[in-house]
Amino acid sequence: MAGRSLDDYARLARKEFDHLLAESLEAVERASEANRAAFDLTGLRPARSTRPGPPDTTTKILDRPWAAPIAVGPLAGLARPADEPAVLRAADAAGLPVVVDMVTPDDLAHPVPAGDGPRWLRTYGQREPGDIERSVADAERAGFAALLLSLGSPGLSLGSQGRGRIARPDAPHADWSDVERLRATSTLPLLVAGVRTAADASRAFDAGADGIVTDALDALPDLAAVAGTHRPVLLGGGIRRGADILLSLAAGADAVLVGRLVLEGLIVDGEAGVTEVLGALVRELEEAMTFTGTASIAETRADSLRTGHRPPPRVHPTDTPVGAVGTLRKDDLHPSLSDPVLDTMTFLNEVTHRYPDAVSFAPGRPYDGFFDTEQIFTYLRRYLDHLAAQGHTEQDIRTAMYQYGPTAGQIRGIVADSLRADEGIDVPAESIVITVGAQEAMLLVVRALTAGPDDVLLAASPCYVGITGVARLLGVPVTAVEEREDGFSCADLEAAIVRERARGRRPRALYVIPDHSNPSGTTMDAPTRAALLETAERHGILLIEDSPYRRVSPGTPLPTLKSMDRSRSVVHLGSFAKTVFPGARVGFAVADQQVVDASGRTGLLADELAKIKSMVTVNTSSLSQAAVAGALLAGEGRISEMNAEPAAYYGNAMRTTLRNLDARLPAARRAALGVRWNEPTGGFFLTVQVPFRADNAALTRSAQEFGVIWTPMNYFYPQGGGHQALRLSTSYLTTADIEEGTARLARFIEAQSSAS
Repeated sequence: MAGRSLDDYARLARKEFDHLLAESLEAVERASEANRAAFDLTGLRPARSTRPGPPDTTTKILDRPWAAPIAVGPLAGLARPADEPAVLRAADAAGLPVVVDMVTPDDLAHPVPAGDGPRWLRTYGQREPGDIERSVADAERAGFAALLLSLGSPGLSLGSQGRGRIARPDAPHADWSDVERLRATSTLPLLVAGVRTAADASRAFDAGADGIVTDALDALPDLAAVAGTHRPVLLGGGIRRGADILLSLAAGADAVLVGRLVLEGLIVDGEAGVTEVLGALVRELEEAMTFTGTASIAETRADSLRTGHRPPPRVHPTDTPVGAVGTLRKDDLHPSLSDPVLDTMTFLNEVTHRYPDAVSFAPGRPYDGFFDTEQIFTYLRRYLDHLAAQGHTEQDIRTAMYQYGPTAGQIRGIVADSLRADEGIDVPAESIVITVGAQEAMLLVVRALTAGPDDVLLAASPCYVGITGVARLLGVPVTAVEEREDGFSCADLEAAIVRERARGRRPRALYVIPDHSNPSGTTMDAPTRAALLETAERHGILLIEDSPYRRVSPGTPLPTLKSMDRSRSVVHLGSFAKTVFPGARVGFAVADQQVVDASGRTGLLADELAKIKSMVTVNTSSLSQAAVAGALLAGEGRISEMNAEPAAYYGNAMRTTLRNLDARLPAARRAALGVRWNEPTGGFFLTVQVPFRADNAALTRSAQEFGVIWTPMNYFYPQGGGHQALRLSTSYLTTADIEEGTARLARFIEAQSSAS
């Protein structure tokens, strides 16, 4: 009967459920209680649309158009084959996709009726060898548009004998190895269900997923930050209203899965009931969009939420009792501690120590053959003499060396002079903060610039893992601006800015390493630098310029972004780790931007960074600052001249690596294999593209069987990618190491390519 509401269908369907069916659905629904409570507590903020006409509910997921951001199913709770065609026909008529459930490979023996809408196949872990391959082949033959793998066990589902018969299939639990096997077997888009944390999302994308499904509404902002704009995040569970859909989209979802409502419509009125339920849901979504002034799905904004409410932490039945000590639940610690990014260096160190005889292209550190221990004392004496020459008393000098010193640093003037002499960066000393390495500078800048949950950091991708780690620790979303084969594109940056603002987020800054970047080794050309400054100024964002590799590279570098900056759009980060010595742990931030408070008083961004630093490290080691200052004074601030010999060494190491790679894998052979690499003119790193997944498993095999270590490039993609590329660092190796290491690497690439 037409005209029933969604509540009517829920009430009438309840009467039709037999006891066993009701119990099975209640078990499933319990997983959605937190979502339902959050939906009930969160409202929508009224606004007026700037465009006339009804709102546009259409969207595109995995390059397929949907009439609304709603997928029907999974159909685990629907009898097959008798009832399933009715649901498929109703979904097709509504222009919505359907997720069909498969518990065992035999389920595909019953063909799914073809239709206009996309069909997704939900599958699980497979126990027998060859099951995944057979099910994938059957799915592709049956015309499915995507695969959805559910982590964990299938649980309860309706069997094919008719409504009310419950099957408990003895299917194995799916795990990450199933994701990788499925990805390696099928070219169909792959989504992973059961994702609840940012760490899980990163792991899913690293394993090759094209999208993720979660049942946790409160996790959506974090998951969306990991997924970015090209990989969909779907929410399943608790959806009962059109407003719930818009709330989900505002929280970060791209679409929702609806199963319980469809089942209620089916039980009450068959195909007509499903049609009515889907129609009512879309109409309610339109009403919610009209209420919030949302003209289209693409324009859904986070500020459509009436409050910044996020559901309270879930209470675990196994929570440690009050008064217990010595045991902490990982779930009660900051979510970033479960992020794979924070495990990157630990894993690489473990591999390096486990295989000490392997040639390692992993560590991106300076060659210590240029370090002379006695030179430290020479540098310290040079700085002490400088202080005395400036008229400081013996007590002043003792205080400068033994006490904490000013938070912003005591060698700012010397660093400012060096930047002016060597880089053409002319800023007052007061705009500089001396930090514990450039890593602390990143933390201070990102913390200062991000004021609320809608602020987002952009990063040229692939990017240095340290900036990603800082953002994750601070809970700041990172949006990747992917570099193209021919370098960074300002058009891509502009598109990312526009896209983020359309989502209700505020891009604050772009992190970029213009010279010989880590990890890719690429260098930004002069026209792109000029265009980048213009784009940043026009859109009102800052550029965070990191510059660790300029003065360890041969030749004259292009001007820094900061030296070209005429509108104070650039925060420049630097480090003396590569040029003086890493153990000093001295870096700096140039932050000459004006900060205006509510009363109109102005100051420098550097002052704000110093406030944060006072609560993080208090100050940078006075002894370390003295050693670095002495080195700068000895070289009259010209690090380029001081580092001429090391820069020549690193340049030769890079050329030697490229020459040996070419000899071991000549052009014809690497073309046949599908192998290629870039050719940096300086810096520490280059990137090798390979025809296989260059993941941790491949790295372990490389170290164990071939005696060569490298770094998987997927570590450096904030939103996934780089699965078939590896980073080589050439800085720490001798010529003999490089010759032997490239020979081993070539043998590994040949063997791994053959096995793929």
